Amino acid sequence: MCQAAGVLGLAIACAVSAAAWVYLVAAHGSFWRTGERLPPRPAAATDGRTPWPAVVAVVPARNEADSLPGTLPALLAQEYPGPLRVFLVDDGSDDGTAAVAAELGEKAARDGGAPLTVVSGRPRPDGWAGKVWAMSQGLAAAVDTGTAYVLFTDADITWAPTALRDLVRAAEDDDRALVSQMALLRAETAWERVIVPAFVYFFAQLYPFRKVNNPKSRTSAGAGGCMLIRAEALKRAGGLEPMRGALIDDVALGTLLKKDGNRIWLGLTADIRSDRPYPSLASLWHMIARSAYVQLRYNPFLLAGTLAGLLLLYAVPPAGLIAALIAVAVGSTGTAVAVTGIAGLLGWALMTASYGPMLRFYRLSPLRAPALPLIALLYAAMTADSARRHYSGRAVSWRGRAADRV
Repeated sequence: MCQAAGVLGLAIACAVSAAAWVYLVAAHGSFWRTGERLPPRPAAATDGRTPWPAVVAVVPARNEADSLPGTLPALLAQEYPGPLRVFLVDDGSDDGTAAVAAELGEKAARDGGAPLTVVSGRPRPDGWAGKVWAMSQGLAAAVDTGTAYVLFTDADITWAPTALRDLVRAAEDDDRALVSQMALLRAETAWERVIVPAFVYFFAQLYPFRKVNNPKSRTSAGAGGCMLIRAEALKRAGGLEPMRGALIDDVALGTLLKKDGNRIWLGLTADIRSDRPYPSLASLWHMIARSAYVQLRYNPFLLAGTLAGLLLLYAVPPAGLIAALIAVAVGSTGTAVAVTGIAGLLGWALMTASYGPMLRFYRLSPLRAPALPLIALLYAAMTADSARRHYSGRAVSWRGRAADRV
């Protein structure tokens, strides 16, 4: 009796999971596709625009002396036809970040690059997240420049020469108050190849880019390494103060702007890359665990639902298929076994197929796709650990700075 009930329960779980995968693949904003890209640039270098709007780039930086020589020169050397200024906020670094940035800025100026201003960060007030506070100081320093757009980018981001021009063109042509591109993350080490494409895949599943880009949808998000924002729209929304405590600043900023009635856009790119290395599983684990429970708003019920959902979506289909094959091998048959096997196979096949485009985007073999259930279980463990860290007092940090507990 108990065995029959267990088989029936697994059959039902597999059927529910398969139905969920049919919905996700067919009707969840095509989250698995990787085609949300900026329009191809025209042949004419400047598009005939006269003049191009002014842009101020704000770079929050904390202990980034090692990253800046490989990233900041590309930002300062952007082939942008309009005025561009860069404000780098040194947020209490103790590794010489400010000096390295100033030296790079002087060299860029001699080569005709954009002017750089290094802003010395002030102590963080209560209620402000570290990175958002750094961003706000850069924004305040740029307030009198009369800029049309503000570009928030990270210190570990490398820019292709025409990337900024492409962002501004897209914002102007499609009337978007926010144009954001998810930087191509490093996927060089063995663990980076396992974790990084899945990270982007899960992010897109949570915030389908097509839904973000649809003005009629309530889904909103951004990618923190590259967010071009119309200055007037940000001012109307209250600036960064309404999201001062946000630990996931990109999603918060996208939400702030879209709720204020603005059109926003989020997509993928290979022209903007993150140079941040994650050489070990421990470093990747920390990268995800530091924000997973924040994303769940520190809610234990959302945590339980998320973990249950991950198990149902990713673990149940392969478990059901394997259980059905074992049952058939030992001579067990019946409707429940057949449903378990067929539904398990369907669910696993759909998740595998949906993961293929992201692997191709990262130039990895599609033969990795069937292992997605194991990666999902790893993410479930990271999410649970994120909650454990919160309740044990190990606060989230930005570049070594602990955030206030909520």
